[in-house]
Amino acid sequence: MLNMWYDADIDAVMTRTAMRPIPRGKISRFEALVFGLALGGFAVAVLALATNLTAAAMLACTILFYVVVYTAWLKRATRQNIVIGGAAGALPPVIGWAAATGDVGLEPLALFLIIFLWTPPHFWALALNRTEDYARAGVPMLPVVEGRAATTRQILIYSGLLVLASELPWVLGFAGAAYGAIAAICGALFLLLAGQLNRSTADDRRAAQRLFSFSIFHLFVLFAVLLIDHGGKSSSFMRSAHDGRTVGSVHAEFMPGAVRSACRTVNFSEV
Repeated sequence: MLNMWYDADIDAVMTRTAMRPIPRGKISRFEALVFGLALGGFAVAVLALATNLTAAAMLACTILFYVVVYTAWLKRATRQNIVIGGAAGALPPVIGWAAATGDVGLEPLALFLIIFLWTPPHFWALALNRTEDYARAGVPMLPVVEGRAATTRQILIYSGLLVLASELPWVLGFAGAAYGAIAAICGALFLLLAGQLNRSTADDRRAAQRLFSFSIFHLFVLFAVLLIDHGGKSSSFMRSAHDGRTVGSVHAEFMPGAVRSACRTVNFSEV
């Protein structure tokens, strides 16, 4: 909501966003601002009361980072906008973990890394077929500034890094062999589609669309498998920041809490 308040001017000139409520005149920018601030403030307050101040503070920082750093600054200033700004979309697992434990461990940081590395190929694949839209709005997305060839190379590089990062939950021991196998299969398909896109011509819009569509499925599957893998189990790998010792008999709802937070909060449609 707050990003649509700030970006109302460019939303009006982009085909993909022209039907949003503010460009259509359904609500005013002021109404969107007030509603967005109210929703954000309410969310932070509820999280603080229902869980702890650590999680609430992290949520508040995430909202501020997305609105101020990404939307108001990076989005219109640099070709690396979605790379740096992607940190906001990658924080939900960390917030969920903090809400459940009051702490931040290695496990949610691994999940953060997966989403962080997933974000560039996902959004650049979308941007490849929306280059004219972004150019008209003056948004320096990588395909607009560097062109298709440079963008598809970067997509391939980030896809390779994503495949490696996706195996971290298994490598670190907080996901089972089933997750590791499924992550490897999905990663291979992701790389295959990224390679096809890198070899495709400018006239082939389907290659970018295939990768974009699969990327949504890919992230959903990874976190769904994590959620299933930890359903009803107990874990002994979560660490306490207070004394650095492994905490035993910790129930698995902590991991599903972080995973559910990621699944509900990552915005797949916003650039």
